[in-house]
Amino acid sequence: MNKFSKTVFGALLSLAFVVPAQAETLMMATTTSTDNSGLLDFLAPSFKAETGIDLKWVAVGTGKALEIAKNCDADVLLVHAPAVEKKFVEEGFGVDRRQIMYNDFVILGPKADPAKVAGKTTAEALKGIYDANAVFVSRGDKSGTHNAEKKLWKANNLTPDQEKFYISAGQGMMATINIAAEKGGYTLTDRATWIKFAAKQGDANPLAIVVEGDKALFNQYSVMTTNPARCANVKVELAKQFEDWWVDPKTQKRIGEYTLEGKQLFFPNAGK
Repeated sequence: MNKFSKTVFGALLSLAFVVPAQAETLMMATTTSTDNSGLLDFLAPSFKAETGIDLKWVAVGTGKALEIAKNCDADVLLVHAPAVEKKFVEEGFGVDRRQIMYNDFVILGPKADPAKVAGKTTAEALKGIYDANAVFVSRGDKSGTHNAEKKLWKANNLTPDQEKFYISAGQGMMATINIAAEKGGYTLTDRATWIKFAAKQGDANPLAIVVEGDKALFNQYSVMTTNPARCANVKVELAKQFEDWWVDPKTQKRIGEYTLEGKQLFFPNAGK
């Protein structure tokens, strides 16, 4: 083998052992609405392009997402149950909680509206559903939506969970809406998941929004980091980049620009 051949062979041999650099990975536990709505799929490419971080996520109810973080199986969280989140931080499981966006909950019901609650306030509607013994399907999964629903019943001194008309699904939001549609019942959902459900159903949709626009139905989303003092495997620097990215004006603008069926799903409110 001549000198030139040796040089070429050496170069090729070196290339054979070059391992392409891989993007660092960050694990997020989040709520089903951010995933079902398509928001995460819309934003993830921009996040990777601007940070170099490969974001992976599992979409479950907020309660389950917090449990995942408690078990040190997620670096960061994107959830929507403020009271539960604040307790999570106070107990030392999470740090650096920042609000990033909001949408709202709506109450759905059969188009025939057997409880006659359409157009009423949230309090009036829940009382009407309760008094009529109308089927109500709850997520029943300790999610942000489930927590919001329980809070609404409690605020109106109603305890439906022991009643025959109350169905605890133990399912995600889309599955819960499907059960309500099958049972001819009412349910509470985030608006984003409803828009996606309605788009799929088209004219065959048996449900409609019966209550919306009430201040009691406000739905805040926040991000936070799993406390590295409890979970040594948390990627602290990547988590900070993640949180900074969500509150960045460019990201906030993108959140406001995301639509489904021509409708804005989330409204940015970082720092407000």
